Amino acid sequence: MSLGLKPSLFSLFFQTRSLLSVFEEDAGTLTDYTNQLLQAMQRVYGAQNEMCLATQQLSKQLLAYEKQNFALGKGDEEVISTLHYFSKVVDELNLLHTELTKQLADTMVLPIIQFREKDLTEVSTLKDLFGLASNEHDLSMAKYSRLPKKKENEKVKSEVAKEVAEARRKQHLSSLQYYCALNALQYRKRIAMMEPMLGYAQGQINFFKKGAEMFTKRMDSFLSTTRAMVQSIQEESEAEVEKMRLAQQELLSVDESVYTPDFDVAAPAINRNLIQKAGYLNLRNKTGLVTTTWERLYFFTQGGNLMCQPRGAVAGGLIQDLDNCSVMAVDCEDRRYCFQITTPTGKSGITLQAESKKENEEWICAINNISRQIYLTDNPEAVAIKLNQTALQAVTPITSFGKKPDTTRSSQNRKHSGLENDKMVPNTPAKVPDADQLIVPGTPIQFDIVLPATEFLDQNRGGRRTNPFGESADEKQPNEDSDSLLQQMFVVRFLGSMAVKTDGTSEVIYEAMRQVLAARAIHNIFRTTESHLMVTSKTLRLIDPQTQVTRASFELTSVTQFAAHQENKRLVGFVVRVPESAGEESLSTYVFESNTEGEKICYAISLGKDIIEAQKDPEALAQLMLSMPLTNDGKFVLLNDQPDGEDGNSNENKGAESEA
Repeated sequence: MSLGLKPSLFSLFFQTRSLLSVFEEDAGTLTDYTNQLLQAMQRVYGAQNEMCLATQQLSKQLLAYEKQNFALGKGDEEVISTLHYFSKVVDELNLLHTELTKQLADTMVLPIIQFREKDLTEVSTLKDLFGLASNEHDLSMAKYSRLPKKKENEKVKSEVAKEVAEARRKQHLSSLQYYCALNALQYRKRIAMMEPMLGYAQGQINFFKKGAEMFTKRMDSFLSTTRAMVQSIQEESEAEVEKMRLAQQELLSVDESVYTPDFDVAAPAINRNLIQKAGYLNLRNKTGLVTTTWERLYFFTQGGNLMCQPRGAVAGGLIQDLDNCSVMAVDCEDRRYCFQITTPTGKSGITLQAESKKENEEWICAINNISRQIYLTDNPEAVAIKLNQTALQAVTPITSFGKKPDTTRSSQNRKHSGLENDKMVPNTPAKVPDADQLIVPGTPIQFDIVLPATEFLDQNRGGRRTNPFGESADEKQPNEDSDSLLQQMFVVRFLGSMAVKTDGTSEVIYEAMRQVLAARAIHNIFRTTESHLMVTSKTLRLIDPQTQVTRASFELTSVTQFAAHQENKRLVGFVVRVPESAGEESLSTYVFESNTEGEKICYAISLGKDIIEAQKDPEALAQLMLSMPLTNDGKFVLLNDQPDGEDGNSNENKGAESEA
């Protein structure tokens, strides 16, 4: 069985590492068995007076080959069947009780001694050389990993990188020699097991007439078949050796840049659709209150788990459950390419360092994909590609939206007197209330809207989703957008939400914005969750841009106040009135940062409320629809810069852009 060397370095190292411990275990088992077999043969050679006992032991040892449980047993069926037959022959020859010492020494004991001293010793020596080369490579990589990123010395970096490349080349050469020896040993062990027995059987036939009379006729055919099998194995071994020699030449002819870490730092080719990843990383370990050490280990993903396999271990162990975890790049102790995995509860997990920018980005993307539990779907690769494409489209700002002149003012003028609390700009100046009158001091702030990965799975499996804001999902929600006269989508980032005391003035929104931004600055909270805010004539919905799962939904009638920041035009907020179980009502303010002007969102909400009121009176609804441009399917077109009389294709494109 071959290690399966291929020109691809990544597949070569990944497959070789997985099989190396198995080959080494097999070589150790073979060494033990060879020593036992040699002891049995030496007993036959040296104990002429105990011939019966010695041949009995040999027969038993031949049968024991089948029970050795070799990790690599492919191709041993012929050997086992042949040894079984030889065991029967030995039992019959045990009746002769004679032996020719010289014949046995030359044809039985010598080949197995040569196999042990030459082949097995060579494997042991190459293993030691490979270990030394691996240690040198680890030392050079540790030295390279300690290079500072703030004050980078190009000369020192070049010398260290050259040292790493040389160490890798040395390790590569020693590993190839070691692997070839392990591969060749699989053929030599079969030959070495059968050659001594051929000599033993042939010596018995030649020197004992009675043995020749008893066994010659039936043994000739068997021995010829066995010789042909040995010759076939020898030819197969030579062909495999030549194949490995050519593979070595091809692998060693690659460009030197392959051995240099981070050689493509300017424009690395990053695969962001990985659902599994393997390679060496540096793991940070705390050795005290403020001191840390870094250990270079081999990591790989298996399902939803991050595994680590120390050197010399047969299998890897669990390091971190990646389901629902988050990962981000971090600055850590003047080291480059570090990232940290955070548990679903928000607790900081392990910190790892990759050897290059490409590896760093691919590890982060792979862990992000795994944390969404994509690996549980029927076609995880296609799902990963689709989600990443959706994410890239979702974060693209919409730049073609325009604001019609005096649209906000005219929309507010159409509102009924019962919606005075929903006005974005008061008609008359009012005294600004104190902050304590708007928000209770010490009110907690929620900084994130977290979408559980189970919601993504429920969506793919047809399960029912649970709203993180405590609202029940509407079973008819998929048809809501198609029935709505208004559909407007905005790309927003959730900044925070908090309970408020009143919704009678837009000042409560400005105060909530101030407190949310101040709290983020104080607590160094800079990460935001991006969503699509869908404004319809019925609801406000926050939609995950990657999974299209609704994170939160608010009835438009429950939105009692909304406003954009007077200075930072991209900040927008709204107040929601939610009924409580005891018959009371609670007020909460939600603050967002938009890719477009906040006034456009306020305009869309205002129009949605106008539509709700107009739907109560068919004549008012008809008048409203006549006063606003519509798409081809009868829905309102918002924030369109083009006049009503322009080309229909332009209006159609604008309408499609403003719909979800």
